[in-house]
Amino acid sequence: MAVDLFEKLKVDMGPLGKHSDVSEGYFMFPKLEGEISPHMKFRGKDVLTWSLNNYLGLANHPEIRKADADSAAKWGLAYPMGARMMSGNTSQHELLEQQLADFIKKPDVMLLNYGYQGVLSVIDAVVGRKDAIVYDAESHACIVDGVRLHMGKRFVYPHNDVENLEKQLQRATKLTDETGGGILVITEGVFGMTGTMGKLKEILALKEKYNFRLLVDDAHGFGTMGPTGAGTGEEQGVMDEIDLYFSTFAKSMALIGAFISGDKEIVNFLRYNMRSQIFAKSLPMPMVEGALKRLEMLRDQPEHKENLWKVVNALQNGLKENGFSIGDTQSPVTPVVLNGTVGEAAALAHDLRENHSIFCSVVIYPVIPKGMIILRLIPTASHSLEDVDRTIKAFSAIQHRLTSGEYRENELAKSFKE
Repeated sequence: MAVDLFEKLKVDMGPLGKHSDVSEGYFMFPKLEGEISPHMKFRGKDVLTWSLNNYLGLANHPEIRKADADSAAKWGLAYPMGARMMSGNTSQHELLEQQLADFIKKPDVMLLNYGYQGVLSVIDAVVGRKDAIVYDAESHACIVDGVRLHMGKRFVYPHNDVENLEKQLQRATKLTDETGGGILVITEGVFGMTGTMGKLKEILALKEKYNFRLLVDDAHGFGTMGPTGAGTGEEQGVMDEIDLYFSTFAKSMALIGAFISGDKEIVNFLRYNMRSQIFAKSLPMPMVEGALKRLEMLRDQPEHKENLWKVVNALQNGLKENGFSIGDTQSPVTPVVLNGTVGEAAALAHDLRENHSIFCSVVIYPVIPKGMIILRLIPTASHSLEDVDRTIKAFSAIQHRLTSGEYRENELAKSFKE
C-alpha cells in the first residue's frame, strides 16, 4: 500500500505532529515584534533581547534607513530583472564587488543572493566526484548540507583539532593520489555557537606538506574581527593565504545577500558555474545600494565596531567575574554554559523571559550533549552597559534556581499546587 507523504511527515514530527497550530508556526517559532533593537516585544511584553545578529547596530541606524528608503523609492524591488549573466547585471553590482574586494584585500569578489544557499553552491561548483572534502565537525548547517551533496569522499575532523585534521588530510591525499582529484578543506572564521575562531594559521601551515585549498565561512567574523573589521583572516594575518573567503551580509551588515572572494581566475569560474546564481534573479537594487551604504559605514565609521567590543568585553568579563563559564569564545558570540536537563532548560527559559524579561537563544540536546544547557548571547553595538548589568543579575538569579533544583519537574509541580 502506498504511503501518503504528508501523513508520513506528520508521524515523523512525533509529539509536535499532534498540535494543529504547528503548521501555522505558532507552536514552534517565537515572534519578536517592534523596531529592531535590544528592546523589543515578545508576546506583547517588553523584553531585552540578545538573539539578533545585528552586531554593529546598523539595522535601524538613521543613515541606513534613509539609504534603504531612497533606493527603494528610486528603483523599486524589481530592478534589475534576470540573472547576472543574462540581463541582471548593473554598474552598482560591480561597484559593490569592487569595494568589497578592496576592503578585504582579495583580488576579486562575486555577489551571492543568500549566504546559506551561496555556501552550498560554492561547494557544489568547486568539487567533483574525484575530489575530497575535509571539514570541521562543528561547521554550520550550510557547510554540512553542501558536503552531503558532494558526490565524492568527505572526511571530518573534531572541532579545531589540527592534529586530527592532518590525519584526515593523509587519508584524503591517499585517495586523491588514486583518483587524480583535489582536496578542499572547509572551516569557519568564527564558529557561531561557541564563538571560537577557526585555527586558520595552523591549518594553512599544513599546506607545506599537503596540497589542498581552503574555504573559510566567516559569517560571524566579517565586520567584527580584525583591526578594520575585514574578518578573521585579517585578525590572524592570513587573509592572503585563504583560497576562498566567504561571508554573508546577514550579520554585521543586517541585510540579505553574501559574497565569495578569491583569485580572479577561481571567482570568474564561479560566476559561470554556480547554479544558484546562474539560474536565479540577481540581487534587487535596494539590496545592492543598501550594502554599499553599510560597507561605507563599516569601513569609515570604526566607532560602531568599537562600541560593539565595549559591550562584548563588559558582558564577557562580567559573566566570568560572577562565576559563569563562557567556554573559549574569542569573538562577540557569548555562550553561557550551564548544567541541566531539557526540562530544566525549558523552565529556565520561561523564567528568564516571563520574570526577568530577557530573551536569548537557549540551546539544548540534541544540538549539544545531554546534561548541558547553553544560553547564547549576541551582543551588539546597540546594547548598553545597563543592559549588561541587568542581564548578569538575572543570570545569577536563574543560576541559583537551577543549582538549587527549583527547575526540576517535581519542584515545579509543587509550586503549581501551592
